[in-house]
Amino acid sequence: MTKEEKAIVIAELSEKFAATPYFYITDTAGLSVAEVNNFRRMCFERGVEYRIIKNTLIAKALETTGNDYTEFNEKVLKGMSGVIFSPENAKIPAKLIKDFKKEAGKTKITFKGASIDGGVFIGEDQLAALESLKSREEMIGEIIGLLQSPAKNVISGLQSGGNKLAGILKTLSEKEG
Repeated sequence: MTKEEKAIVIAELSEKFAATPYFYITDTAGLSVAEVNNFRRMCFERGVEYRIIKNTLIAKALETTGNDYTEFNEKVLKGMSGVIFSPENAKIPAKLIKDFKKEAGKTKITFKGASIDGGVFIGEDQLAALESLKSREEMIGEIIGLLQSPAKNVISGLQSGGNKLAGILKTLSEKEG
């Protein structure tokens, strides 16, 4: 690969990292060509993109993002690396890796690290935490539900209290008569 070709790939990757808030780095060195194709198919079906990229090109592209990815350089970008880009949901790649591991065997694919909105997650033990992450929409929905809850309680309390008061007044008026 010539310098010009590398510069083009780095520029493309830089744009991709800037435009994609969630990406995962995996090691698929133990996979056969058929298994890699199966993994790519699974990625496509779930709306994420998978690319195998040289570590040096990943490192140079990450330098342009403005985030601190020095931990990736030290711990993640070794051996064979593939990047899963997920434009909309942070947990789709985690579920994908877990599902593929069940299907292909535990030693076939290794989760190396991920970036979620600029936050760095490194190591296989982080995969379960990433899988349980809530999407932005889920979190907004929960916050709205929490904000609406006190108002609903006050309204239902006032409505039920009004019904009780009317019942008590009716009973008292019937006893007087």
